[in-house]
Amino acid sequence: MGFDSFDEIIDRRGTHCVKWDMMERLYGVSPRDGIAMWVADMDFRPPSCVSEAVQAMVNHGVYGYFGDDADYLSAIRWWMRHRHGWEVEPDWILTTHGLVNATGLCVDTWTAPGEAVVLFTPVYHAFARVIRAAGREVRELPLALVDGRYRMDFARYDSLMTGREKLAILCSPHNPGGRVWSAAELREVADFCVRHDLILVSDEIHHDLVHPGHRHVPMAIAAPDIADRLVMMTATTKTFNIAGCHTGNVIIADPALRAAFARRLGALGISPNSFGLLMATAAYSPEGAAWVDELMPYLDGNRRAFDAAVNAIPGVRSMPLEATYLAWVDFSGTGMEPCEVIRRVERDARIAANHGATFGTGGEHFLRFNIAAPRRVVEEAGARLAAAFADLQ
Repeated sequence: MGFDSFDEIIDRRGTHCVKWDMMERLYGVSPRDGIAMWVADMDFRPPSCVSEAVQAMVNHGVYGYFGDDADYLSAIRWWMRHRHGWEVEPDWILTTHGLVNATGLCVDTWTAPGEAVVLFTPVYHAFARVIRAAGREVRELPLALVDGRYRMDFARYDSLMTGREKLAILCSPHNPGGRVWSAAELREVADFCVRHDLILVSDEIHHDLVHPGHRHVPMAIAAPDIADRLVMMTATTKTFNIAGCHTGNVIIADPALRAAFARRLGALGISPNSFGLLMATAAYSPEGAAWVDELMPYLDGNRRAFDAAVNAIPGVRSMPLEATYLAWVDFSGTGMEPCEVIRRVERDARIAANHGATFGTGGEHFLRFNIAAPRRVVEEAGARLAAAFADLQ
């Protein structure tokens, strides 16, 4: 371990990597000289304990059905207890093919076509895509931008509700804004869901990627009294850069809620894959914890380097990043239309970044940049952006 491992340039081109091998088709940015900063995975190898677990499976050479998940469940429980102070029982844990799959299953389990699902926007774009694909309505509750940080406005939100809403999805920590919601803010979300009789799905996939000076509070701890309407979603995939294993966990304390979700899993024939379970078990370990403890100072250094570059551009401001490795950059102060900003970033800077409008209301003048890359790549991206907007200097 050590910063040297994060500094290594790993060429992911030509490996069926969506982040690098799809960006030219989607953004017009060539992987030959472009920088991929869109898909939320890291350009780092996972901790060696994960790779060793996969290699042991390869060495064994038989890839059959997975059985006896006691070690897997124990690893999840150990991680939540030691990293988050959250006590989880083994029978609360249900495994899905990642958390986008879990989101779709939640929508399917607790809503019907024509009903609405609440999102606090701008927010992770896959939520709205899944909701609309299921024939449900997206109820956007816009976050308030106050002094450069997102806040919730529940007095306004109460007035926007119609009674058709059955489910609310919270992103905690927030993607794309990087906010770590306080215990008081989480309590307000819980009370809002009680007032409007909503099932609350708390997507906490970024809960390990918290920057120095901030602390994530699981919703299950912030509002223990709403267990009868709370669905927790977690995964190893973002934390350890193993998104390709498509393994996520839906953790439900309430027996009735859990039984309803388990019925949908059974009806759709969903069961986890062996590679994902073995990788997650290896990751949730003291070795995995030590790796995360080295990762976060490195990402914090990337954050400082990237922010220094983009915040020096007149009219451009990166939202203070409290968690995640996703910089949310506001270009509204330039006075440019979003199409002009995108043109400069993609054609002039040769950077592929997520378009803010895809995250819903409030994201129109933003771009999301993935800074989980070797430091020199992040610094090069900052220099390219400065050059692309040099006329504003």
